[in-house]
Amino acid sequence: MQKYTTLILAGLVVVLAAVLAGTLIFVNNQPVQQRAIQPLTEIAAMEPDSSKWGVNFPNQYASLLKTRDNNIATTYGGSGFSHLEKDPRQVILFAGMPFSKDYNDDRGHEWALYDVNNTKRLNLDKESPKRTPGTCYSCKSANMPGLWNEMGLEGVGKTFFGDLSPRVESSIGCANCHEAGTMRLIVTNPALENALQEQGKDWKTFTRQEMRSLVCANCHVEYYFAGESKVLTFPWDNGTKVEEMWQYYTELGFKDWEYPDTKTPMLKAQHPEYEMYTAGSTHYNAGVACADCHMPYVREGAAKYSSHNIHSPLLNPQRACGQCHTDTDSVVRRVNLIQEQTYNTKIATEDAIIDAVNAIKSAAANPNSDPALLDEARLLHRQAQFYWDYVSAENSMGFHNPEYVLKILAESTNLARQAQMKAAQAANDPSLLQTGTYYTSGQ
Repeated sequence: MQKYTTLILAGLVVVLAAVLAGTLIFVNNQPVQQRAIQPLTEIAAMEPDSSKWGVNFPNQYASLLKTRDNNIATTYGGSGFSHLEKDPRQVILFAGMPFSKDYNDDRGHEWALYDVNNTKRLNLDKESPKRTPGTCYSCKSANMPGLWNEMGLEGVGKTFFGDLSPRVESSIGCANCHEAGTMRLIVTNPALENALQEQGKDWKTFTRQEMRSLVCANCHVEYYFAGESKVLTFPWDNGTKVEEMWQYYTELGFKDWEYPDTKTPMLKAQHPEYEMYTAGSTHYNAGVACADCHMPYVREGAAKYSSHNIHSPLLNPQRACGQCHTDTDSVVRRVNLIQEQTYNTKIATEDAIIDAVNAIKSAAANPNSDPALLDEARLLHRQAQFYWDYVSAENSMGFHNPEYVLKILAESTNLARQAQMKAAQAANDPSLLQTGTYYTSGQ
């Protein structure tokens, strides 16, 4: 009897397994049923008014509005303070160009449009050959995708800043990163798309995780204004490392301004967060995206969404870092150590560049100086300052890529000391090799 019972149970198991397998196969082969969520309101393509997107996505929009209050200072940034007041060396380093007049640290995205409209760096003399072009709105407004679509990069660049102002009404918002209707992350800056194409890359093939960093590259990158039309351009043809961009600018012969008295053709770095982070950093190699740290997921009731209150992870390390690190206190201590080391090294590099500037000034004023050696000194000065500025303008004080940052600063210091030495050789004046001279001349 027990034998028959066992056989019956075994048979039932086989039958049930067959039924289950058949059911799974049947379900698996059914057409995918798309569950569409009906939006409360339709959003027009490239709609610049983020409040309209907020009707469908109130949590994301509410968190975006919190960037109005992103004036909380971390040790090295994030509150809109003046770099020129905090570090007077930068007044000397940027002499002869608008950044020596006004250079404030970044604030939240809601401040972007206000800050660009109110900076002292604007030249609103429409007749001036150095008038501010409309290109300066590129990273400041959700109106820009629509304007680029209508006018193109060249049309925006040709337009005077003041003439474009009435059409630029919204600060950075949803349209800078998302496609209306689908809400997928997209490249909205044509300059970024052009730069990727030059590298043989198609952003439409990127994974969603890759896009959670790439959309930041719509703005957080090194760029320059090309030609008479002031076309927004990324110098990525040779690659996205500082050495490769330096090669690009050298081959192009581009300069942002000429340093007074030294006659050095200078470059002004912008804010190369994307390039610095993707240059083989530990977090990037581990697959971490910018949004993982700066826009961590939050829960409100049953809703889970990426916070659009974009700010330094140091302001909320438990949420930003705690997704991966259990000991966030240790993480914060390490960040502080990295940033302190970067800052102190950066200041030492600034001192070296200013010593080079003073030496070149003296040599240039000497009619007996060797012109060839003096030109070598200028080229070294140009490269040293671009490398330093590449680190200084990047908004993580070294944390995005600590090893690479220190390598860049070390090379910058070396180049600056070489420039100082070349200037001394050009003038045949060993006194130009003295250091720590940036406090002279009333500075």
